Amino acid sequence: MLSDIAFYGAVETGLIYGLVAFGIYISFRVLDFPDLTVDGSFPLGAAVAAVLIIDGVDPWLATGAAILAGMAAGAVTAILNVKLKILNLLASILTMIALYSINLRIMGRPNVALLTEETVLTPWYDLGLAYHQVPVVLFVIVITISLVLLWRFMKSETGLAMRATGANARMARAQGIATGAMIILGVALSNGLVGLAGALFAQSQGAADVTMGVGVIVIGLASLIGGEAVITPSSVLRALIACVVGAIIYRLAIAFALNADMLGLQAQDLNLITAVLVTLAIVLPGVRNTVVSKFTRSKA
Repeated sequence: MLSDIAFYGAVETGLIYGLVAFGIYISFRVLDFPDLTVDGSFPLGAAVAAVLIIDGVDPWLATGAAILAGMAAGAVTAILNVKLKILNLLASILTMIALYSINLRIMGRPNVALLTEETVLTPWYDLGLAYHQVPVVLFVIVITISLVLLWRFMKSETGLAMRATGANARMARAQGIATGAMIILGVALSNGLVGLAGALFAQSQGAADVTMGVGVIVIGLASLIGGEAVITPSSVLRALIACVVGAIIYRLAIAFALNADMLGLQAQDLNLITAVLVTLAIVLPGVRNTVVSKFTRSKA
Protein backbone atom coordinates (compact mmCIF):
# COMPACT_ATOMS: atom_id res chain seq x y z
CA MET A 1 0.00 0.00 0.00
CA LEU A 2 1.03 3.59 -0.61
CA SER A 3 1.57 6.04 2.22
CA ASP A 4 -0.50 9.23 2.22
CA ILE A 5 2.49 11.25 1.06
CA ALA A 6 3.24 8.86 -1.81
CA PHE A 7 -0.43 8.77 -2.82
CA TYR A 8 -0.87 12.53 -2.85
CA GLY A 9 2.48 12.91 -4.60
CA ALA A 10 1.35 10.57 -7.38
CA VAL A 11 -1.97 12.41 -7.77
CA GLU A 12 -0.15 15.77 -7.77
CA THR A 13 2.18 14.69 -10.56
CA GLY A 14 -0.70 13.02 -12.40
CA LEU A 15 -2.66 16.29 -12.43
CA ILE A 16 0.33 18.11 -13.90
CA TYR A 17 0.76 15.48 -16.60
CA GLY A 18 -2.98 15.76 -17.24
CA LEU A 19 -2.18 19.18 -18.74
CA VAL A 20 0.46 17.50 -20.92
CA ALA A 21 -2.16 14.95 -21.99
CA PHE A 22 -4.48 17.84 -22.94
CA GLY A 23 -1.75 19.20 -25.19
CA ILE A 24 -1.07 15.84 -26.77
CA TYR A 25 -4.80 15.31 -27.27
CA ILE A 26 -4.95 18.51 -29.32
CA SER A 27 -1.96 17.66 -31.50
CA PHE A 28 -2.40 13.89 -31.89
CA ARG A 29 -6.17 13.43 -31.73
CA VAL A 30 -7.66 16.72 -32.90
CA LEU A 31 -5.08 17.76 -35.52
CA ASP A 32 -3.51 14.37 -36.30
CA PHE A 33 -0.15 16.14 -35.93
CA PRO A 34 2.62 13.99 -34.36
CA ASP A 35 4.44 16.53 -32.20
CA LEU A 36 7.60 15.84 -30.23
CA THR A 37 8.08 19.51 -29.34
CA VAL A 38 6.62 18.76 -25.90
CA ASP A 39 9.93 17.24 -24.76
CA GLY A 40 11.39 20.72 -25.18
CA SER A 41 8.42 22.95 -24.31
CA PHE A 42 7.94 21.25 -20.93
CA PRO A 43 11.39 22.30 -19.61
CA LEU A 44 11.00 25.60 -21.49
CA GLY A 45 7.95 26.44 -19.38
CA ALA A 46 9.85 25.41 -16.25
CA ALA A 47 12.91 27.46 -17.21
CA VAL A 48 10.97 30.64 -18.04
CA ALA A 49 8.90 30.47 -14.85
CA ALA A 50 11.91 29.69 -12.64
CA VAL A 51 14.11 32.49 -13.99
CA LEU A 52 11.32 35.07 -13.76
CA ILE A 53 10.41 34.03 -10.21
CA ILE A 54 14.05 34.36 -9.14
CA ASP A 55 14.08 37.83 -10.73
CA GLY A 56 11.17 38.84 -8.48
CA VAL A 57 8.29 38.52 -10.93
CA ASP A 58 4.93 37.45 -9.51
CA PRO A 59 4.68 33.62 -9.76
CA TRP A 60 1.37 33.74 -11.63
CA LEU A 61 2.76 36.22 -14.15
CA ALA A 62 5.83 34.00 -14.50
CA THR A 63 3.54 31.03 -15.11
CA GLY A 64 1.65 33.04 -17.74
CA ALA A 65 4.96 33.85 -19.44
CA ALA A 66 5.74 30.12 -19.45
CA ILE A 67 2.48 29.46 -21.29
CA LEU A 68 3.35 32.09 -23.91
CA ALA A 69 6.85 30.61 -24.30
CA GLY A 70 5.37 27.16 -24.85
CA MET A 71 2.94 28.56 -27.41
CA ALA A 72 5.82 30.25 -29.24
CA ALA A 73 7.71 26.94 -29.39
CA GLY A 74 4.66 25.17 -30.76
CA ALA A 75 4.07 27.92 -33.31
CA VAL A 76 7.65 27.52 -34.58
CA THR A 77 7.08 23.80 -35.14
CA ALA A 78 3.81 24.44 -36.97
CA ILE A 79 5.31 27.19 -39.12
CA LEU A 80 8.18 24.91 -40.14
CA ASN A 81 5.55 22.43 -41.27
CA VAL A 82 2.95 24.75 -42.81
CA LYS A 83 5.14 27.44 -44.37
CA LEU A 84 8.41 25.61 -45.06
CA LYS A 85 6.76 22.26 -45.89
CA ILE A 86 8.95 20.29 -43.48
CA LEU A 87 7.42 16.97 -42.39
CA ASN A 88 5.52 17.54 -39.13
CA LEU A 89 7.45 14.91 -37.17
CA LEU A 90 10.81 16.23 -38.39
CA ALA A 91 9.77 19.83 -37.71
CA SER A 92 8.94 18.95 -34.10
CA ILE A 93 12.25 17.13 -33.67
CA LEU A 94 14.15 20.15 -34.98
CA THR A 95 12.35 22.46 -32.55
CA MET A 96 12.84 20.06 -29.66
CA ILE A 97 16.60 19.89 -30.32
CA ALA A 98 16.85 23.68 -30.59
CA LEU A 99 14.93 24.13 -27.33
CA TYR A 100 17.61 22.25 -25.40
CA SER A 101 20.10 25.00 -26.17
CA ILE A 102 17.48 27.71 -25.69
CA ASN A 103 16.57 26.37 -22.25
CA LEU A 104 20.24 26.39 -21.25
CA ARG A 105 20.46 29.99 -22.46
CA ILE A 106 17.42 31.01 -20.46
CA MET A 107 18.60 29.43 -17.21
CA GLY A 108 22.30 30.11 -17.72
CA ARG A 109 23.08 26.71 -16.19
CA PRO A 110 21.64 23.18 -16.28
CA ASN A 111 19.25 23.72 -13.33
CA VAL A 112 17.72 26.48 -11.22
CA ALA A 113 16.55 25.96 -7.61
CA LEU A 114 13.30 27.47 -6.33
CA LEU A 115 13.29 26.09 -2.79
CA THR A 116 13.67 29.51 -1.15
CA GLU A 117 11.45 31.42 -3.59
CA GLU A 118 7.76 32.25 -3.45
CA THR A 119 5.74 30.20 -5.93
CA VAL A 120 2.07 29.89 -6.84
CA LEU A 121 1.82 27.34 -4.03
CA THR A 122 3.17 29.56 -1.25
CA PRO A 123 -0.10 31.34 -0.24
CA TRP A 124 -1.98 28.03 -0.20
CA TYR A 125 0.13 26.64 2.62
CA ASP A 126 -1.67 29.07 4.98
CA LEU A 127 -5.01 27.31 4.47
CA GLY A 128 -4.33 24.79 7.22
CA LEU A 129 -4.12 21.78 4.91
CA ALA A 130 -1.45 19.12 5.23
CA TYR A 131 1.71 20.07 3.37
CA HIS A 132 1.36 17.29 0.80
CA GLN A 133 -2.32 18.10 0.14
CA VAL A 134 -1.78 21.72 -0.89
CA PRO A 135 -0.44 21.08 -4.42
CA VAL A 136 -3.26 18.62 -5.14
CA VAL A 137 -5.94 21.18 -4.18
CA LEU A 138 -4.39 23.93 -6.31
CA PHE A 139 -3.72 21.70 -9.30
CA VAL A 140 -7.28 20.31 -9.22
CA ILE A 141 -8.52 23.89 -9.56
CA VAL A 142 -6.04 24.68 -12.36
CA ILE A 143 -6.80 21.56 -14.37
CA THR A 144 -10.57 21.97 -13.90
CA ILE A 145 -10.40 25.53 -15.26
CA SER A 146 -8.17 24.37 -18.12
CA LEU A 147 -10.55 21.50 -18.95
CA VAL A 148 -13.64 23.74 -19.01
CA LEU A 149 -11.92 26.42 -21.11
CA LEU A 150 -10.55 23.85 -23.56
CA TRP A 151 -13.94 22.12 -23.80
CA ARG A 152 -15.66 25.43 -24.51
CA PHE A 153 -13.02 26.31 -27.08
CA MET A 154 -13.46 23.00 -28.90
CA LYS A 155 -17.20 23.69 -29.15
CA SER A 156 -16.63 27.19 -30.55
CA GLU A 157 -16.51 28.04 -34.27
CA THR A 158 -12.69 28.15 -34.21
CA GLY A 159 -12.52 24.87 -32.31
CA LEU A 160 -14.85 23.18 -34.78
CA ALA A 161 -12.71 24.50 -37.64
CA MET A 162 -9.64 23.04 -35.96
CA ARG A 163 -11.34 19.67 -35.51
CA ALA A 164 -12.43 19.74 -39.15
CA THR A 165 -8.84 20.43 -40.19
CA GLY A 166 -7.63 17.35 -38.34
CA ALA A 167 -10.47 15.17 -39.62
CA ASN A 168 -10.18 16.09 -43.31
CA ALA A 169 -7.94 19.00 -44.26
CA ARG A 170 -8.94 18.95 -47.94
CA MET A 171 -12.63 19.12 -47.15
CA ALA A 172 -11.97 21.83 -44.55
CA ARG A 173 -10.17 23.94 -47.16
CA ALA A 174 -13.09 23.45 -49.52
CA GLN A 175 -15.33 24.94 -46.83
CA GLY A 176 -13.13 28.03 -46.61
CA ILE A 177 -11.21 27.09 -43.45
CA ALA A 178 -7.61 28.33 -43.29
CA THR A 179 -6.16 24.96 -42.36
CA GLY A 180 -2.60 26.29 -42.06
CA ALA A 181 -3.69 28.85 -39.47
CA MET A 182 -5.64 26.16 -37.59
CA ILE A 183 -2.56 23.94 -37.43
CA ILE A 184 -0.40 26.79 -36.15
CA LEU A 185 -3.00 27.77 -33.55
CA GLY A 186 -3.59 24.18 -32.44
CA VAL A 187 0.07 23.22 -32.05
CA ALA A 188 0.74 26.52 -30.27
CA LEU A 189 -2.16 25.88 -27.88
CA SER A 190 -0.95 22.33 -27.31
CA ASN A 191 2.53 23.42 -26.31
CA GLY A 192 1.16 26.32 -24.27
CA LEU A 193 -0.57 23.75 -22.05
CA VAL A 194 2.65 21.76 -21.85
CA GLY A 195 4.54 24.94 -20.92
CA LEU A 196 2.00 25.51 -18.13
CA ALA A 197 2.58 21.95 -16.92
CA GLY A 198 6.35 22.52 -16.91
CA ALA A 199 6.00 25.75 -14.92
CA LEU A 200 3.78 24.10 -12.30
CA PHE A 201 6.05 21.06 -12.13
CA ALA A 202 9.12 23.21 -11.47
CA GLN A 203 7.34 25.13 -8.74
CA SER A 204 5.99 22.00 -7.05
CA GLN A 205 9.35 20.20 -7.22
CA GLY A 206 11.38 23.26 -6.25
CA ALA A 207 13.65 23.29 -9.30
CA ALA A 208 13.82 23.56 -13.06
CA ASP A 209 16.20 21.30 -14.94
CA VAL A 210 17.17 21.23 -18.60
CA THR A 211 16.67 17.44 -18.75
CA MET A 212 13.26 17.34 -17.07
CA GLY A 213 11.50 17.08 -20.43
CA VAL A 214 13.06 13.75 -21.41
CA GLY A 215 10.28 11.22 -21.97
CA VAL A 216 7.41 13.68 -21.43
CA ILE A 217 5.91 12.75 -24.80
CA VAL A 218 5.79 9.09 -23.74
CA ILE A 219 4.19 9.95 -20.40
CA GLY A 220 1.62 12.12 -22.16
CA LEU A 221 0.80 9.39 -24.66
CA ALA A 222 0.55 6.83 -21.86
CA SER A 223 -1.90 9.12 -20.05
CA LEU A 224 -3.92 9.74 -23.21
CA ILE A 225 -4.10 6.14 -24.37
CA GLY A 226 -4.63 4.78 -20.85
CA GLY A 227 -7.43 7.23 -20.20
CA GLU A 228 -9.12 6.33 -23.48
CA ALA A 229 -8.93 2.66 -22.49
CA VAL A 230 -10.85 3.45 -19.29
CA ILE A 231 -13.25 6.13 -20.59
CA THR A 232 -14.47 5.84 -24.17
CA PRO A 233 -13.81 9.26 -25.77
CA SER A 234 -17.21 9.55 -27.46
CA SER A 235 -17.23 13.32 -27.00
CA VAL A 236 -14.69 16.09 -26.45
CA LEU A 237 -15.62 16.39 -22.77
CA ARG A 238 -15.20 12.66 -22.18
CA ALA A 239 -11.89 12.73 -24.06
CA LEU A 240 -10.58 15.56 -21.86
CA ILE A 241 -11.74 13.81 -18.69
CA ALA A 242 -10.03 10.65 -19.96
CA CYS A 243 -6.75 12.59 -20.25
CA VAL A 244 -6.86 13.55 -16.57
CA VAL A 245 -8.00 10.13 -15.38
CA GLY A 246 -5.35 8.41 -17.51
CA ALA A 247 -2.58 10.66 -16.15
CA ILE A 248 -3.56 10.01 -12.52
CA ILE A 249 -3.92 6.26 -13.09
CA TYR A 250 -0.53 6.21 -14.81
CA ARG A 251 1.22 7.97 -11.92
CA LEU A 252 -0.53 5.78 -9.34
CA ALA A 253 0.48 2.66 -11.27
CA ILE A 254 4.07 3.89 -11.33
CA ALA A 255 3.96 4.60 -7.59
CA PHE A 256 2.47 1.18 -6.79
CA ALA A 257 5.02 -0.59 -9.00
CA LEU A 258 7.97 1.19 -7.39
CA ASN A 259 6.63 0.65 -3.86
CA ALA A 260 5.70 -3.02 -4.29
CA ASP A 261 8.59 -4.88 -2.65
CA MET A 262 7.63 -8.19 -4.24
CA LEU A 263 8.22 -6.76 -7.72
CA GLY A 264 11.73 -5.61 -6.85
CA LEU A 265 11.50 -2.57 -9.12
CA GLN A 266 13.63 0.53 -8.59
CA ALA A 267 13.66 4.11 -9.87
CA GLN A 268 15.85 3.18 -12.84
CA ASP A 269 13.08 0.85 -14.05
CA LEU A 270 10.72 3.79 -14.66
CA ASN A 271 11.06 3.68 -18.46
CA LEU A 272 10.48 -0.07 -18.48
CA ILE A 273 7.30 0.35 -16.41
CA THR A 274 6.14 3.12 -18.73
CA ALA A 275 6.69 0.94 -21.82
CA VAL A 276 4.72 -1.91 -20.26
CA LEU A 277 1.84 0.36 -19.25
CA VAL A 278 1.64 1.96 -22.70
CA THR A 279 1.66 -1.49 -24.34
CA LEU A 280 -1.14 -2.67 -22.07
CA ALA A 281 -3.15 0.50 -22.72
CA ILE A 282 -2.85 -0.05 -26.49
CA VAL A 283 -3.56 -3.80 -26.44
CA LEU A 284 -6.30 -4.11 -23.80
CA PRO A 285 -9.06 -2.18 -25.66
CA GLY A 286 -8.62 -4.48 -28.67
CA VAL A 287 -8.70 -7.57 -26.45
CA ARG A 288 -11.80 -6.24 -24.67
CA ASN A 289 -13.58 -5.61 -27.98
CA THR A 290 -12.71 -9.09 -29.21
CA VAL A 291 -14.05 -10.70 -26.03
CA VAL A 292 -17.24 -8.64 -26.15
CA SER A 293 -17.72 -9.49 -29.83
CA LYS A 294 -17.29 -13.25 -29.22
CA PHE A 295 -19.63 -13.10 -26.23
CA THR A 296 -22.26 -11.23 -28.28
CA ARG A 297 -22.04 -13.81 -31.09
CA SER A 298 -22.32 -16.69 -28.66
CA LYS A 299 -25.43 -15.16 -27.08
CA ALA A 300 -26.95 -14.73 -30.52
